[in-house]
Amino acid sequence: MLYLHCGCKVNQYETNAMTQKFIEKGYEIVNQHEKADIYVINTCTVTNMSDRKSRQMLRRVKEINDQAIVVACGCYAQVAKKELEKIEEIDIILGNNEKKEIVKYVEEFAETTANSLSCSDVMYKKEFVDFGTVTYTEKTRAVIKVQDGCDRFCSYCIIPYARGRVRSRKPESIIAEIEQIAKEGIKEVVITGIHVASYGKDFKEQEYRLIDLLEEINKIKGIERIRLGSIEPLLINEEFMKRLTKLEKICHHFHLSLQSGCDETLKRMNRRYTTEQFKEIVSILRENYDDVVLTTDIIVGFPGETEEEFEKTYQFLKEIKFYKMHIFKYSPRKGTKAADMKEQIDGNKKEQRSQKLIELSNINEKEYNEAYVGQTVQVLFEEEKDGVYKGHTKNYVQAYLLKDESQVTGSGIENDIVEATCYKAEQDHIVVKL
Repeated sequence: MLYLHCGCKVNQYETNAMTQKFIEKGYEIVNQHEKADIYVINTCTVTNMSDRKSRQMLRRVKEINDQAIVVACGCYAQVAKKELEKIEEIDIILGNNEKKEIVKYVEEFAETTANSLSCSDVMYKKEFVDFGTVTYTEKTRAVIKVQDGCDRFCSYCIIPYARGRVRSRKPESIIAEIEQIAKEGIKEVVITGIHVASYGKDFKEQEYRLIDLLEEINKIKGIERIRLGSIEPLLINEEFMKRLTKLEKICHHFHLSLQSGCDETLKRMNRRYTTEQFKEIVSILRENYDDVVLTTDIIVGFPGETEEEFEKTYQFLKEIKFYKMHIFKYSPRKGTKAADMKEQIDGNKKEQRSQKLIELSNINEKEYNEAYVGQTVQVLFEEEKDGVYKGHTKNYVQAYLLKDESQVTGSGIENDIVEATCYKAEQDHIVVKL
């Protein structure tokens, strides 16, 4: 029996890939908190909180079964292997390049019971580590990893050191995987990577970029929705949009990683656009899709962020009016330039600024949802839980359908795209009827 844990969408894909490899070898997967013989914690290191949660989970699982094999892998394991070596509960530490061979490492440990550490230097890795065709997924949508690594080196971010340089997956491998996923009955794919906008820039023998890949995926029979994961704003320009708008399967939801609405702060972050450029990108999207939904990430309390700078961010966000904003309080990451910057911001100020932006995000989300009342939407339903069918519209608004009002019989409507009418708006979702 085996339990695995994951974090971001890239980690989610890799966790699915590792799960599939264990299943193919005859292992059984159990749910969180269940007793298992092997625990694989696919760690995240994007914030200090992520590090802390990873350490806590690695220690906690041994309390469930003190005889279990505990594996730490992923980004935190990659950049902090010396810290993890001090945690006696951990038996095996693997870097990101070693995940593909995880079953081999576990079975070798089971034979020798000698603690194992294998974390190759990702900065020297030039080829994409391809897990092969991954069809395992716990959801009705499949996450597809097309790219790894990042060359941007934002001053606050440790991820380039955990993931290495840009490495793109071969198009034929991606297409083969999605074609197989379509045969499994999955209707929606999410295209993800560490820096998806860089897809193809490392190809030397051909000029092939993200839009070329999306055009090919759009032709695959059985796939009805193509959703982009978090993207670099500068990917969006008139030429890209001219081709993208011809793809009828593209979901009209874009997660643009802004981070700050103040040019001075963006410059210290080493983000490579200005607020004026970002505003133009938003205009391009809204001109091309009248139902587009935009979400973003914002960091508050970045070193040197004055009250004036924060106010600029607040006013900019009010003007852009995202559907939803994910707010992060700046977390110093050892080894990044921002960690050594002067004028680190007091924790109380970070909390106050965070709460102010969360409040703005909640207001926006509720207003957007209220605008859907009376409208007909196409919902891909993903699960039924506690008497409610839950799913998302094509532009990623969460929709609820009460089971006792659904008139659904038989096996239900999971993994079906259904036309429904919104009759009520809540804070984080709309309620629909058939």
